[in-house]
Amino acid sequence: QTTSSALKGAIQLGITHTVGSLSTKPERDVLMQDFYVVESIFFPSEGSNLTPAHHYNDFRFKTYAPVAFRYFRELFGIRPDDYLYSLCNDPLIELSNSGASGSLFYVSSDDEFIIKTVQHKEAEFLQKLLPGYYMNLNQNPRTLLPKFYGLYCVQAGGKNIRIVVMNNLLPRSVRMHLKYDLKGSTYKRRASQKEREKVFPTYKDLDFMQDIPDGLFLDSDMYNALCKTLQRDCLVLQSFKIMDYSLLVGIHSLEQAQRERGVADGVATADTRRPAPQRALYSTAMESIQGEARRGGTIETDDQMGGIPARNAKGERLLLYIGIIDVLQSYRFVKKLEHSWKALVHDGDTVSVHRPSFYAERFQRFMCNTVFRKIPLKPSPSKKSRSGPAVPRRS
Repeated sequence: QTTSSALKGAIQLGITHTVGSLSTKPERDVLMQDFYVVESIFFPSEGSNLTPAHHYNDFRFKTYAPVAFRYFRELFGIRPDDYLYSLCNDPLIELSNSGASGSLFYVSSDDEFIIKTVQHKEAEFLQKLLPGYYMNLNQNPRTLLPKFYGLYCVQAGGKNIRIVVMNNLLPRSVRMHLKYDLKGSTYKRRASQKEREKVFPTYKDLDFMQDIPDGLFLDSDMYNALCKTLQRDCLVLQSFKIMDYSLLVGIHSLEQAQRERGVADGVATADTRRPAPQRALYSTAMESIQGEARRGGTIETDDQMGGIPARNAKGERLLLYIGIIDVLQSYRFVKKLEHSWKALVHDGDTVSVHRPSFYAERFQRFMCNTVFRKIPLKPSPSKKSRSGPAVPRRS
């Protein structure tokens, strides 16, 4: 059991070294063999001519596919010095809410990056995915798939701890009033009692249908951009035979935030005490679906802190933070078995583990019909009585 502070320290020393040594290598195109390179460096506690002295136990740090990941970071607009500064300048913050997987999560102090420990199988699977991931990103840098920035391994005391660096979907500076992990399946997809007792519980599909039966309303451009992105991403996942992934949806209610600020201040002073928004340098939800066309376009992203503007059925303004998570669970033999017996016990179609193509279609259908909806255009007065109440649109 490597203590958390030693692990955080080793990660920062390792990343500093690997990014530094990479900067001396010239930029070039990524070659097929780059995906299979593993670089390894030993960090004795007394230091060496390549590594600084440190007060942790000796460890070895491995970097997978360094040149390929450098290319991905560049594609996402992350400069090497920013990457280093974000991850290594200040201590990493451990997130208490580890997922069902039992992984540890750390976030960089500026909120940009998440570091997640992964199992051996997942790290191996990510390595296999890299060439396909590379081709997909080249054709389509706008994606809700996880953005992988680095894959590393810390070896200490006979243990291998593999970590992946990814984009942080839910900035801590923005309070998430609701959070959902959605798969488009209804079988046992309700948050457990234990989960509900947490300060920030993550709810599931049945909870969403109960809490937000009318769905989340987006303007039609935004809705189309989002569904198109989801469709493309699902095709990619399907081609890799990946399934059991989820859409993570964080919902920040602007009205509720305003009320909370009013209460906190005793008097409702104007927005003076708003937390500094995430710098939103790289991959915000908004960026993921919108592409270059809208950059600096009509939509002001500053005050939206990278979120996607939406409304609920009451017409309250929301900001959504979304991304596809858990893509490293490949549809292996285990999953096939799991599906066969669940299907015997239960109606096969609602089970969350399914053939990749079926899974992708059901996932998309659920997201674009149940979760996200287009804001209906204002009906003319004569039709209003027939069509029932319309969603109010505030200017």
